[in-house]
Amino acid sequence: MTSPSSPATASGIASGPRTPGFGVHLGSVNPKAWVDVAVEADLLGFESVWVPEHVVVPIETSGSPFAGSDHPPIPPNVPVHDALAMLSFIAAKTTRIKIGTNVFNIGLRHPFLTARAATTVDILSGGRLALGVGASWLRAEWDALGLDFDTRGARIDEILDVLRRLWTEEVVEHHGRFFDFGPVTFEPRPVRPSGPTLHIGGDGAAALRRAATYGTGWMPMNHTAEQLPASLERLTALAERAGRTDPLEVTISGQVRRPEDIEPYVRAGVTRIIVQPWARSREAIDEMRRFAADVIVPLGAG
Repeated sequence: MTSPSSPATASGIASGPRTPGFGVHLGSVNPKAWVDVAVEADLLGFESVWVPEHVVVPIETSGSPFAGSDHPPIPPNVPVHDALAMLSFIAAKTTRIKIGTNVFNIGLRHPFLTARAATTVDILSGGRLALGVGASWLRAEWDALGLDFDTRGARIDEILDVLRRLWTEEVVEHHGRFFDFGPVTFEPRPVRPSGPTLHIGGDGAAALRRAATYGTGWMPMNHTAEQLPASLERLTALAERAGRTDPLEVTISGQVRRPEDIEPYVRAGVTRIIVQPWARSREAIDEMRRFAADVIVPLGAG
């Protein structure tokens, strides 16, 4: 994670066109196949694999993270694994591929718990954890946990600040609006001196601000490649204001079937495309192999 006091950058976004990395999201596969798909993705040269996350799904829910949706995208009986525990297991079965959350509902936990679990995954994976985090959309989940949904933005900002300090400072003391504790130490430290990479999910102004201030990257959910340039211009300005020198990654879900399909994403400044080459879980591995042969190998993206 990058400190807001880091030196300035000229652009804020990864500069120059380059071939994006390709990730796969395990949320679109039967959970029984998650490990097999992750292992195959590692072998085939996919850059990253991502898991979804919720603590609990109440029976009565409303809302959606996706623009234009008038119903929740997840049923209450969906199987839910602990995301960071699952990534620890996947880390043990893979060697190269980055492993990430898309996205982790960071506001639902005390920062001590998130810092400890994320650091454990980061160390076990040799620094491969990409911690995608979001502000959450499911009010009923916050209600079930006895937390105030309406103040989640301020709570998340405070959590991100505490995480950064736990991962970088020798002794941490904090007295804030949501968390209050005296001096503590945090060992062991993550593999990266600044902590696991943080990818900020969301489309609004707050998500862009957090990405510019705290993030390794930004993960929009409702942007097309054509809509990205204006938001990336804003993100660049925010990154410069925050004193960033390191380039920010941009991760987006996209439709890619052929090498030439990446061109609009490259022009927009995307550095990672999460793809779903399959229509059914049982087709996932065969379709990933086809995608690797048709797209990853020709582009040299593996």
